[in-house]
Amino acid sequence: MKILLKTLSTLLIAGFLSASACAAERGTAEEASALVKKAVAYLKANGKEKAFAAFNDPKGEFVDRDLYIFVYDMQGTNLSIGNGNASKMVGKNLIDMRDADGKYIIRSFVEVLNAKGKGWVDYKWPNPMTKNVEAKSSYVEKVDNMIVGAGFFKP
Repeated sequence: MKILLKTLSTLLIAGFLSASACAAERGTAEEASALVKKAVAYLKANGKEKAFAAFNDPKGEFVDRDLYIFVYDMQGTNLSIGNGNASKMVGKNLIDMRDADGKYIIRSFVEVLNAKGKGWVDYKWPNPMTKNVEAKSSYVEKVDNMIVGAGFFKP
């Protein structure tokens, strides 16, 4: 009986530890919004050129696991993105980009920002770590005529 209890205890502890490790591999809502606030402050203090270079660096301070900064103008042109796999998006107008369910992503950002100046938008997006399309929620803030955001993949 003692061996059985010891084995069950060990399995439970291992399960908690692996769940914690999986959670640590993903960013959270709080971390995404904090990253946006940090990026907004950096953009205001350093200007677009320096900020976009920092945001675009996939190994820089504005990329953390599956969290990264993206910037669009309010017409939908991508100005910066920290997801190295998506760097080909920079300079392209993506106002009509849709997620896997057909939802307009950038238009949704614009709608939230025009209504509130900041907020959350839910959609589906390829996770750069897993390569799977997953539920994502992005926090966006309006800075001048720009959308500054970061999203986290929902567990």
